[in-house]
Amino acid sequence: MMKGFTMKNTKFDFESVVDRHNTNSLKWDLFDDDLPMWVADMDFKVSPAIQKAIIKRANHPVYGYTIVPDELFDAYINWWSSRYDFKMSRENMLYSIGVMPSISSMIRCLTDEGDNILIQSPVYHVFFHVIEDNNRNVLENELVFDDEKYSIDFDDLDVKLSKSRMMILCNPQNPVGKIWSSEDLSRIGELCRKHDVILISDEIHCDLTDPGVKYNPFEISSDYDKVITCLSPSKSFNIAGYQSSIVHVKNNALLNMIKSQMFVDNSSSCNVFATTAVVAAYRDSQDWLDELREVLYENKQIVKDFLNQELSVIRLIECDATYLLWLDCRALNVSSKELSNFLRENQGLFLSVGSDFGECGDGFLRMNIACPEKLLRDGLVKLKEGVDAFNGC
Repeated sequence: MMKGFTMKNTKFDFESVVDRHNTNSLKWDLFDDDLPMWVADMDFKVSPAIQKAIIKRANHPVYGYTIVPDELFDAYINWWSSRYDFKMSRENMLYSIGVMPSISSMIRCLTDEGDNILIQSPVYHVFFHVIEDNNRNVLENELVFDDEKYSIDFDDLDVKLSKSRMMILCNPQNPVGKIWSSEDLSRIGELCRKHDVILISDEIHCDLTDPGVKYNPFEISSDYDKVITCLSPSKSFNIAGYQSSIVHVKNNALLNMIKSQMFVDNSSSCNVFATTAVVAAYRDSQDWLDELREVLYENKQIVKDFLNQELSVIRLIECDATYLLWLDCRALNVSSKELSNFLRENQGLFLSVGSDFGECGDGFLRMNIACPEKLLRDGLVKLKEGVDAFNGC
């Protein structure tokens, strides 16, 4: 236990190491790394409420085509209303198999080939791919880094939005773990309004904040109406495999265009277990999530102390959200790709390459700390041994 922090909750099992090999796990079975700490899913057991609900549904012997019931939308509405004071209405919501399929559909129906779409790097690498794969152009508004924290260059944002058709916002920001303030979000909304730019706000990591900290939903920070909010329990409750999300759109013209495109893309169908998992998450798993946030905060302190005491050449960038840590490795004077490859080849430790999140991310690595303490400490030892070996070379 770290000094100055005491776990309030110890009801759930976040300590057991679950062997995920041979489960078709993207994280553990795709490659043969000893310790994968890259892709954004967790190595914790899901909440008992979710597992119980899934088993109950699985005991029914027919798994046919499934509709999306009002119960699912009500779960979203109640969660965001009670937890974030974000009032959503059923008529403004659309179901989708995932946030990225939704964004891909929105790019196709709301922009034209050759249009510029703005993102704020370093940012989730799939944003680059989904824009380019749909034959649009990436325009980067690079975040400003002062060696301690990240902020937005609003002058650059103003200029580049004047050349853009759409902006994709990450709130909280992946990979730097930044929660954007209400003031920042309001300014973004005003600039999008000024240049008539459609804004997509990806808020998939919103629940994963430090204890006592909340994120700011874009739609309660700005009254700009050409905004689309993407939400999902997949990261918060470790149920990404069920592929379930919603989009919230107040603008009826945008809503109807997106709805038609999702129908064409066949991205609005529902997994037979997805509704069960989502409802059990939002309705019955709040205590589990609150304890998870404490565990993640403690893991973050473990990393911080380890780096300070054992590996000071690498710095942890302070953050308030997500279970993805942004590690400053620039003092090693090596590209993030070369360092990541060395760690994989010599230690079997797989950390995400910083430059994948934009060239301004070079010299950084992203570490997923959503795992039991034993795995985390194993990863830190491998990181130190790998860096020592690299320096020795």
